[in-house]
Amino acid sequence: MLVKTLLPAFMAVGSAMAQTPTATCSATGGQATINSQADAGQYSGCKKISGSIIIGPNAPGSIDLSGPSEITGDLKVLNNGIIERFSSSDLTTVGGAFEMKNVTKLISVNLPKLKSVKTLTWQSLTRLETIDLAVTKADEISVSDTFLKSLKGLDVTSIKKLDINNNRLLTTFTSSLGSLDDLLNIQANGIGLSVSLPNLVWIANMTIANVTSFSAPSLATVNGSARFDSNYFESFSAPNLTATQSGDISFVGNGKLSNVSFPVLERIGGGLLIANNTELSELTGFPKLKAIGGAVKLRGSFKEAAFPALEDVRGAFDISSTEDISGVCEVFDKQAPQNQGGNGNIQGTYSCTSNNSRANEDTSSTGSIGGGTKNDKKNGAVGMTLNTVLFALVGVAGFAVAL
Repeated sequence: MLVKTLLPAFMAVGSAMAQTPTATCSATGGQATINSQADAGQYSGCKKISGSIIIGPNAPGSIDLSGPSEITGDLKVLNNGIIERFSSSDLTTVGGAFEMKNVTKLISVNLPKLKSVKTLTWQSLTRLETIDLAVTKADEISVSDTFLKSLKGLDVTSIKKLDINNNRLLTTFTSSLGSLDDLLNIQANGIGLSVSLPNLVWIANMTIANVTSFSAPSLATVNGSARFDSNYFESFSAPNLTATQSGDISFVGNGKLSNVSFPVLERIGGGLLIANNTELSELTGFPKLKAIGGAVKLRGSFKEAAFPALEDVRGAFDISSTEDISGVCEVFDKQAPQNQGGNGNIQGTYSCTSNNSRANEDTSSTGSIGGGTKNDKKNGAVGMTLNTVLFALVGVAGFAVAL
């Protein structure tokens, strides 16, 4: 049920209310359900809806909610296999959640004035092809399992969480995002997806997977972890990244990756994992890296590896290649723990292995070294099982010392 509180000038002119929204409308019980266009039409005279709006599971092919510019509560379309189009020419603000889930025939969402939502969650909109939005303010955005080719109209400058996954036709994503407080997750979208974040400076955590191009040239700080798994890009560069505060950096299973460059990175708060990137022949892109708060695991088919500024590794250090890296091992041997004959720059277990045919198989944070020629110092046991968790954030006592 809808309760309308009219402005005094319109209290005697009910017909004008339908033409010029002037009322605040309160949904009885805080929530109203729309099951038809006639239901939606009842709100055409409302400037604001106090409460939440639910588009019911039996709402028909097209629903137009024009009239209200603000919904103070949630706007939800759930479990509807009938509706094809949802629109409003006036809606600018959703104070709560804008949620659409399991709406399997929805083709278009046309809300050209919508600028602000608390959260936006779209899931299993398996036919959604086009959107017209203007969202620049949201705490969280999650878009998954749609047919969208573009996310134009979802362009925030700061956000807590941004999750874009399983949108099979999405091939480009460009955002004005400058900071992110929790997690950026982009994975399992369209083949050839290009991601461009030219203004991103600060981020808490990010997971990037199945992406063909990724660019964040302004990124200066990662507060947590940055993970790049199973991507298709050939080169990665973070020209302005100076530190990760508490988390890891990892590159795993990026089959075309041939160059990794962190020219000004000085500190990794957690661990460093680079494994099974079979085209990566050199690990020389960390010229200023001084300190790693967790463990290091480097596995692949590289011929060169160098960290010329490295002074402090708080966890284990495991490097193994299918190629002959005996010269590399000789350099790292000098930084092994003191009980393995080194200077102690590496505080955890140290191992360096050449000609290991299985070097690309172990991409986990723990594991056993098998095969190959080891360059462990005299106190290192050949064939030793490395059971030290390789990332500080996992919480292994002794290796989680703050830098």
